Amino acid sequence: MVAVDVVPPPARAAPDGVVFIGIRPTMTYVFQVVAQLNAGPGVVLVKARGNAIAKAVDVVEVVRRRFLEGQVEIAAIRIGTERLVNRDRREANVSFIAISLSRPGPAPPAPAAR
Repeated sequence: MVAVDVVPPPARAAPDGVVFIGIRPTMTYVFQVVAQLNAGPGVVLVKARGNAIAKAVDVVEVVRRRFLEGQVEIAAIRIGTERLVNRDRREANVSFIAISLSRPGPAPPAPAAR
């Protein structure tokens, strides 16, 4: 594994199809996932490390059971440990989870413009 700094970098956009879970409210991430799934076909990857893992699972379950019930499938779940360098320049093991969500079939039609 490559050692990376735990300190978040300056604001930068996540790649399309990836939602990184952090300290914002759960519903913020739910809306991001739903928006990306509605934007077109493909897979949305929900990623989290450490204490945010539970929130990532909550986000996926809210999307699956409340917002897009019966329309979204879990394609894959990856878990593991990353070796990171913390602010004190010491190495630490941090658990991570990556949950892939897919929407089978064609994407829903875009709303009509007014």
